[in-house]
Amino acid sequence: MKVYNYDSPLGIITVEYDNDALTALYFKNERVEINSSEIKNACENNDLKIIQETIKWLDIYFSGKEPTFTPKYILKGTNFQNLVWEELNKISYGHTITYGEIAQKIAKKLNKQKMSAQAVGQAVGKNPISIIVPCHRVIGKNNKLTGYAGGIERKIQLLKLEGFLK
Repeated sequence: MKVYNYDSPLGIITVEYDNDALTALYFKNERVEINSSEIKNACENNDLKIIQETIKWLDIYFSGKEPTFTPKYILKGTNFQNLVWEELNKISYGHTITYGEIAQKIAKKLNKQKMSAQAVGQAVGKNPISIIVPCHRVIGKNNKLTGYAGGIERKIQLLKLEGFLK
């Protein structure tokens, strides 16, 4: 694992990658600080293609525009988490969906009558590629803004940036 820190308008975003793909992207306070053995593996220069693409994507996104490409990433999770993360990728820029709506979609895929919105929420919370896999676009019932690993204030700012909130 290699690490790059991106200075966003909402704070430092840690970008983790291996070779040519992102493995994690999160706000600095979302996880435990990188230990010294991981720091020595950090990329000292920004000439790697995946870092250049990710920086470009984030620069476009934080300028208030929708990026037209997605850096390559790898999601490693359980089958259920992968189903939830697949649904996150279907949420259009500037739009939202509820945990319950995702639960209904997954229940249908799995030929089940019901699926727990709380289970979906737990899987959303474990999304390793924040912002690019848009977990911030998932809201609670009645448009209630709930949960975000990067902090609810950042969720609000991301949704404002996309024009969903005023």
